[in-house]
Amino acid sequence: MSDTGDHTGSFVDAYDVLLLDLDGTVYRGAEAVPGAVEALAQTDGGRMFVTNNASRRAPEVAEKLRGMGVAATPEQVMTSAQAAAGLLADQVPAGSAVLVLGAPALAAEVTDAGLVPVERADQAPVAVVQGFDPDLGWRRLAEGALAVRSGALWVASNVDTTLPSERGLLPGNGSLVAVVRTATGREPIVAGKPSATIMEQAVARAGATRALAVGDRLDTDIAGAVAAGIDALLVWTGVSSPAEMLRAGPAYRPRYIASDMSALHRAAAHSAIGPRPGWTVRIDGDRLTVHGADSPAGPEADLDWVRSAAGTVWARVDRGESVPEVVAGDARAAEALANVPAQVER
Repeated sequence: MSDTGDHTGSFVDAYDVLLLDLDGTVYRGAEAVPGAVEALAQTDGGRMFVTNNASRRAPEVAEKLRGMGVAATPEQVMTSAQAAAGLLADQVPAGSAVLVLGAPALAAEVTDAGLVPVERADQAPVAVVQGFDPDLGWRRLAEGALAVRSGALWVASNVDTTLPSERGLLPGNGSLVAVVRTATGREPIVAGKPSATIMEQAVARAGATRALAVGDRLDTDIAGAVAAGIDALLVWTGVSSPAEMLRAGPAYRPRYIASDMSALHRAAAHSAIGPRPGWTVRIDGDRLTVHGADSPAGPEADLDWVRSAAGTVWARVDRGESVPEVVAGDARAAEALANVPAQVER
């Protein structure tokens, strides 16, 4: 669990391990997220790379990171394939047949967990494990659906509907899980984020007591941190938007928000959700007006309207009220809203 007290130092001083998401946070496909490599190069403390992508084993992930200039060892990588295999090993007897819907990396983790990967429903699998594989097609999904309908335990490495890439958002494992869900009417047990399991395993491996999760998705990275009782920093380099964060329920709310990972080397208090110097928030019916005439300019300062407004908006959400329309009360607020638009869906 994290120490959730107030911190005046930087994130790397306040927490003893960073649980870093990869897709959309450190890289997008084959390209590093701007500023991520530089931010991590200045980080001397503990870190774990916690990824929902089950298509690569830890050594491959570490090698990819090193190729981008990020220092990483296999021991610092926790994949959802590892989490799924560990969950299966706790649920079924050693030596059990498991139908694998995923990449060779997932099958290898299943083998390392003392189980036997199979490919067909007529091989009597006691469980089905599903992880991202860009080559997963109808025939294998059909085998998985047959096994699940026959009563096999169904574990998904993750249910991310999209996968950030250098080309944009692509279908993720959750989109493929939806095929089996639709065909069977069943729901899988999820091993990766937003399950607390993978986060807790990463903290335990790091031997940490004060963990900070860093990610770009509310529904996985932030929700997983909240489930595990871990503080979370949401960065705007991948999937989730300010509008989504303002609409978020309690299970999806970060403690901090920042433009990117360069914030790790600034005072944590500067990124915290809550009132910010120079900003005031006033709500009148279904309209929330933000004023920032006395606030500084800049990418991180522009986010201060979101930090200031979030608590007020969340209180309305918790009461079952609609998300208010956000409007600017002065020229500085209009500039910040133009740079970080509310984009609230009415």
